[in-house]
Amino acid sequence: MKYDPIDHSLYIKNRKNFMAQMKSNSLAVFNSNDIYPVSADSTMPFNQHRDILFLSGVDQEESMLLLFPDAVEEKHREVLFLRETNEHIAVWEGEKLTKDRTYEVSGVKTVYWLSDFDKIFFELMTQADTVYFNTNEHYRQAVETQTREDRFIQATKAKFPAHSWAKSNPILQRLRSVKDPIEIDLLQKACNITEKGFRRVLNFVQPNVWEYEIEAEYMHEFLRNRSKGFAYTPIIASGNNANVLHYIENNQQCKDGDLILMDVGAEYANYSSDMTRTIPVNGRFTDRQRDVYNAVNRVKNDATKMLVPGTLWKEYHVEVGKLMTSELLGLRLIDKADVQNENPDWPAYKKYFMHGTSHHIGLDTHDYGILWEPMQADMVFTVEPGIYIPEEGFGIRLEDDVVIQENGEPFNLMGNIPIEAEEIEDIMNS
Repeated sequence: MKYDPIDHSLYIKNRKNFMAQMKSNSLAVFNSNDIYPVSADSTMPFNQHRDILFLSGVDQEESMLLLFPDAVEEKHREVLFLRETNEHIAVWEGEKLTKDRTYEVSGVKTVYWLSDFDKIFFELMTQADTVYFNTNEHYRQAVETQTREDRFIQATKAKFPAHSWAKSNPILQRLRSVKDPIEIDLLQKACNITEKGFRRVLNFVQPNVWEYEIEAEYMHEFLRNRSKGFAYTPIIASGNNANVLHYIENNQQCKDGDLILMDVGAEYANYSSDMTRTIPVNGRFTDRQRDVYNAVNRVKNDATKMLVPGTLWKEYHVEVGKLMTSELLGLRLIDKADVQNENPDWPAYKKYFMHGTSHHIGLDTHDYGILWEPMQADMVFTVEPGIYIPEEGFGIRLEDDVVIQENGEPFNLMGNIPIEAEEIEDIMNS
């Protein structure tokens, strides 16, 4: 781990909040992610399952967390199971968590080696009536690979068919969507690292640079600031590439007169930032580029003000659509007839702004949150409108990460990252 230690009071609180919503006489189990193979003896870097991380802080493979608030013995109300370390593992793979260190990280007092899991789990299952399984119910999920969690659920249902089953995910969706002050500080660190990367790039970009060279500048700055790297696959899209919403090839040369749309974000301590900026390759916007840029920025600023407690997701996007419609009329990209004759299911503005404006962000870039429930204070959202004009050879998107406040406008975690067209030009030409 590159990041600084996190106060384990966060995880004690998270477990307490989760267990408060469990049914009587029930237990819940959470598994770490697998290490996924590539080929031969190669594997992908380990990336911890965000739910066990949220509840324990344990950032290590082959880990399991068991919560059983009504366990007969107090020591079994919170239990972590870890892969036993030894000198051989330490030499070949590096230091792993010891039982003492696990308490420091998680605040969980009872720690067993994974080899003891089956015996202890059987004992506790004889006391429990219901088991909470941790299924993936995120609204964007499309997972085809069988996970460690899937295998555990399958095996447990076969071995204990008389138990009742319940779902952890609805509880976690609500808990994880509202951020603790410690989490907001971690998100701020991720955003600050992203800012450093962006400022570095502003001083690097010039005509004929390659998109992948820009990507490398970000990665350099992220790594040197204790990030593992990008929170998601970066988009460095020059010219018409910006009109491909998930363009990730990053293999084209940036031409004089073009714009570059950069959708990038650093992670820090497994928390994601998510920034989009659009800059001119030569350091100067054309008049047309500036007009479209300022229109997107106005929509972003006005949309941000709507992110207040009580706002409903669907209604928010309808209102943002009205803002974008007004700007597109001003830019002469659509006319009044387009609006009057629009399909209600695909309004006229969607021709140039076809994606959503905001998503939850936190431990996942598209973080947990139940979209049909009102927004609450301390939820964190992106705000990312865009206008995409293939016929003119450019697309513009601008994106910040903001925290909903109990009273007043949202707090912009990216408030120090340059965004005004004039400021970007000044920095690029300084």
